[in-house]
Amino acid sequence: MVNEFIKIENISKSFGDTKANKNINLNINRGTIHGLAGENGSGKSTIASILCGIQKKDSGRIYKDGEEYNPANPIAANKMHVAMVVQELGVVGSLPPAINMFLGRTDEFTVAGIVDLKEIEAAAQKQLDYWELGQIPMRCMAEELSIEQRKILELARALSTNPDFLILDEISQALSHDKREMLYKFIKRFISEDKTILMITHDLDEILEICDTISVLRDGELVETKASSEFTLDALKRMMIGRQITGDYYRNDMEAQFEDEVVLEVVDLNVPGQLQNISFELHKGEILGICGLSDAGIHSLGRAIFGLSAKRTGKIQINTNKMMLEKPIDVIKAGGAYLSKDRDSDGLMLEAGIGDNLAVPSVSDLSGGFGFLNPKKVKKLAEDILISFDIKSTGINHIVKSLSGGNKQKVNLARWLTKDLKFVILDCPTRGVDIGVKAYIYDVLKKAKSEGLAIILISDELSEVIGMSDRIMIMKDQKAAGMLYRDTDFTEDRIIEVML
Repeated sequence: MVNEFIKIENISKSFGDTKANKNINLNINRGTIHGLAGENGSGKSTIASILCGIQKKDSGRIYKDGEEYNPANPIAANKMHVAMVVQELGVVGSLPPAINMFLGRTDEFTVAGIVDLKEIEAAAQKQLDYWELGQIPMRCMAEELSIEQRKILELARALSTNPDFLILDEISQALSHDKREMLYKFIKRFISEDKTILMITHDLDEILEICDTISVLRDGELVETKASSEFTLDALKRMMIGRQITGDYYRNDMEAQFEDEVVLEVVDLNVPGQLQNISFELHKGEILGICGLSDAGIHSLGRAIFGLSAKRTGKIQINTNKMMLEKPIDVIKAGGAYLSKDRDSDGLMLEAGIGDNLAVPSVSDLSGGFGFLNPKKVKKLAEDILISFDIKSTGINHIVKSLSGGNKQKVNLARWLTKDLKFVILDCPTRGVDIGVKAYIYDVLKKAKSEGLAIILISDELSEVIGMSDRIMIMKDQKAAGMLYRDTDFTEDRIIEVML
């Protein structure tokens, strides 16, 4: 028997001339996992933000359990047992994790105007323990947590409001292999309590595997809703994109192919509490994949090579001239670049325009004299990149914050890959982007590899490192646990065996 829980009738939402949602009609049944699929900019996050009170709908109605539902804000939605984990990181970095978890409700733990830290930390850990979400350090600021820890914190915060309807917007792509398994275990338990999840994810294998029903959005409109068992992977891709997409978008060869020339040499790299005695060589024209479980240190590795880690020891050098790389400026001068997993905090200037973001790494080439940039050079660079990287925007002055996740990442990549680089460190370059943008990024990387660029590809997605790498360095317990070559034993089972 169908048990209708959330009913959406003719919901529309516009931002200026952009129609994000157009007359959406959708029913979500109680006790199910309802998947929402679509490209970046298709309207998924907009409908989710309306449901949780972040955005106001322009027209239409929503019903929850037969009663009209129209939350004025997220707090009102929480009171009606609706909570959401947003796509972009949603913690206040300058506050401790426990304060973040109960933000807006700290009066429950306040005595004489002072928050009882022990009490609120105990309550936070109790929430994590109840849902079996693991441990999060409490005696620190949230900005010191990893992206993965921050995502788990956001999930626990949402759950602390006792929701019966939970919206998860791109949470799994921030998690490593083992933490994804933890997430799936949680989802199964949550649903078993007759609660409901709306899940937005660009991982199409994931949405097909764990969702009961899938709705597809394209250009702000609902294209189709049916049981996940009625979709094939290719049919889902075609419905999302509006054209036929078949086969893989990874490399189609199964042979490690790179030059003998060593571009970058890492010897005995150590960071206290993060990395232990990491050594490897990166070759010209090579994609070296880096993977591991949540505590393996893979994301610390990228930061350490780029010179962002305190108390780093060991040797990192450009092999051609033996230049030692100590600080980020050394890496940049040597023809290197680094893209953080957290593009919003560590990569982009969100309140600035596309043109300004694209110009920053190339300021030395855009000089107009007397310490000023040449506006014509900046404009030409930005306009050329907008075209060559197919960045969907209103132009070079478009504020980056308002771009979709996929177009943000195109800006993030393009500003470095248009330079004459020798090597680049990419940490989860396809996190939070749709299948079309993901395929585009892989094409860009394949082309860059063919032109001799050396690439370190750090990823939480095993399919990504298997599909794109010449070699994979597997990390475990902050050490290098194994190195696999593309032409020998390059399988997910083998990688997981080494990880564990």
